[in-house]
Amino acid sequence: MNLIVAVDQNWAIGRDGDQLVYISADLKHFKALTTGHTVILGRKTLATFPGGRPLKGRRNLILSRTPGFVPQGAEVFSDLDSLLAAAPEDAFVLGGASVYHALLDRCDTAYVTKIGRAFPEADCWFPDLDARPQWRVEEESEPQEENGLRFRYVTYRRQ
Repeated sequence: MNLIVAVDQNWAIGRDGDQLVYISADLKHFKALTTGHTVILGRKTLATFPGGRPLKGRRNLILSRTPGFVPQGAEVFSDLDSLLAAAPEDAFVLGGASVYHALLDRCDTAYVTKIGRAFPEADCWFPDLDARPQWRVEEESEPQEENGLRFRYVTYRRQ
């Protein structure tokens, strides 16, 4: 499986249940990578999408223990085993934090947008792949900038 995430300099990914920042170039990058693939996410992450609706052009697998939660256009799984049985090998894990942590060891590729600043108000983090010997940088883009935010795309592969 794959995962895709945007992190700050401290590997923070969110605050108050939402992303730290929205970068239009990163959203286009996200769409280009995930369209046509299965995506895996939690209920709270789905709630951050426009209208709280599943992503178009993708099969949406939602991990949620909330009884009666059945969003139109998505498949809901109450446990990890049933979700994994339904997920193809090329699925993309989109988060949030608990879904990333549950599935990180099953992922072979991580598409990470590294934002060149820290967000001290962050309250949610992703594991630092640079500190994990089983992950190595395979590809790194040139730094880019949008609205005063510098960022770059880094692809990690599991050894």
